[in-house]
Amino acid sequence: MRRRNLRFQGQGFTLTEMAIVMLIVALLIGGMIAPLSVQRDIQNSNDAQKQLSDILEALLGFAAAQGRLPCPAVGGSTGFESLLSTGACSNNYDGFVPAITLGIAPTNKDGYAIDLWGNPIRYALTNASANNITNVFSTMGKLKAAWAVDPSKIAPDLLVCNTSAGITGTGGSAKCATNTQLTNDAVAILLSTGKKGGGTPTGADELANQNNDRVFVSHVPSPSDSLHGEFDDLVVWLSPNVLFSRMIAVGQLP
Repeated sequence: MRRRNLRFQGQGFTLTEMAIVMLIVALLIGGMIAPLSVQRDIQNSNDAQKQLSDILEALLGFAAAQGRLPCPAVGGSTGFESLLSTGACSNNYDGFVPAITLGIAPTNKDGYAIDLWGNPIRYALTNASANNITNVFSTMGKLKAAWAVDPSKIAPDLLVCNTSAGITGTGGSAKCATNTQLTNDAVAILLSTGKKGGGTPTGADELANQNNDRVFVSHVPSPSDSLHGEFDDLVVWLSPNVLFSRMIAVGQLP
């Protein structure tokens, strides 16, 4: 009897037992990978938000030095701002961050600032007039001139909504639906199209961010089966109060 027990002890695991062990290990590893992937996406999103904030600082630095904000760069062209001889921007709502003009990195081969996923970062600039002065924010000296007439009439007009539902109008007359506005007086807006930004958007909220009007949409990420489709865009905006404060501090205003 003792010899028979020793023989059984030396046989090791059966194939069935090994399969069970491997299945348990696979489940444990799979359970670890998913949280790590989620953590990486969260970290990337946080890093991208910081990158957009840093670009806002670069815009403020440009305004402090030049007395105006740079125009967006034209898609399919270069990373220089597209400023017309009149002081107007060629494309206020559908341009890109002019990284060469701002002297920032990283960029793609065309000189556009790119996000963590390698996609060009979009940049919109208000073209609202003030006190009968046009191109107030993009032309050197005009913001100062408008301020001298009546600072309260300087009203940038880019809007950010929390949903695309109910947006009306086009171009410079587009509006958010009632009670969906996050801001209605942004001077500039920066947009990263997120992790999935390399493809053509299909969700209504993401499409609203690329239709060349003054209204943008921002909210927490949502999956493809949500009411308005998949959304992972990141949106930040420049408040006029922050801009004016910075320009007053360096003597560009009043």
